[in-house]
Amino acid sequence: MVAVGAVGVLTLSACTAADEPPAPTAPADSTSSTRTSSPSDTPSAEPAPASPEQPRPVRPDDLDRATAVRAVRHLAGVVGPREATSPGFRRAAGWVEDELVRLGYDVSRQRVDVPAGVSWQGAPLPPGRSANVVAVPAGFDATEPHLVVGAHLDTVSQAPGAEDNASGVGVLLAAAEAVAGRRTRLPVVLVAFGAEEPRGSGDDLHHFGSRHYVADLTRAERRAVRGMVSLDRVGVGSVVPVGSALEAGTSDPVRGALVAAARRAGVPIVPESEERSSDHWSFVRAGIPAARLGSTPYAGYHSAGDVPAVVAPAQLERTGRLLLAWLAPR
Repeated sequence: MVAVGAVGVLTLSACTAADEPPAPTAPADSTSSTRTSSPSDTPSAEPAPASPEQPRPVRPDDLDRATAVRAVRHLAGVVGPREATSPGFRRAAGWVEDELVRLGYDVSRQRVDVPAGVSWQGAPLPPGRSANVVAVPAGFDATEPHLVVGAHLDTVSQAPGAEDNASGVGVLLAAAEAVAGRRTRLPVVLVAFGAEEPRGSGDDLHHFGSRHYVADLTRAERRAVRGMVSLDRVGVGSVVPVGSALEAGTSDPVRGALVAAARRAGVPIVPESEERSSDHWSFVRAGIPAARLGSTPYAGYHSAGDVPAVVAPAQLERTGRLLLAWLAPR
């Protein structure tokens, strides 16, 4: 389509052999250290309660992959195809909005007008209206430094879109649940983008929702976005692709931070360059640092075979843990 400790092998006790082969161990983080403590003068004393003004920081272990799995099953198995202007998309957007409101976010919708065009394999598409579902924490100020996490909610017209991209929306919702009421290094905006799928060839007929989101930002709000991560096709495979829109050999601060976060979380990854086929590209084109998680090839891509069974819960968990490590205070 952006926590610290010794790194070990990611253990998934709820994963079955049918999910996928075991993931390789991530390389050790040479900057990590083991924390030691001095003996306490009063070993039997109760620990001091956390200050209500200082909620504890989010950690990769806070991810509940069942939330992501439930979203994949609902969006792809119950709602089904979600072409950007269709009734199916509107049902999906309403469900995602309700989920985010339930978690305590302030949620709004951005209207996204899209032109007529053609979908995958030439299916005709009429002009119409889609929407971005935008969730922010209470008291959020868009002119202050913050992070953006996005996942496109729409599908091509013939696909139920389990991997592309109920998987990304599922991890988005699982991350929203994990960070609610917990401390992140910067405030986090969560966006379910509409109309990401192409309506023809070229950038001008692709990524309508994220392009609208970026265009709607003021100059101060653009400067305030310190990093964006697009979650797009994140439920297939045993390693997590970390994609940069920049050319190979070019330094990418968001991809670099995601690679470091993967080491901290013990998540195996594969870095990719010149990856521009997701919503992060709309941000990069506007000068905002951004990168993508996901993009492993699979047989059901853009077809009726993109059903919940193609998505591996273990891969959803890997992606979510990596994302939370990126969002966590350091």
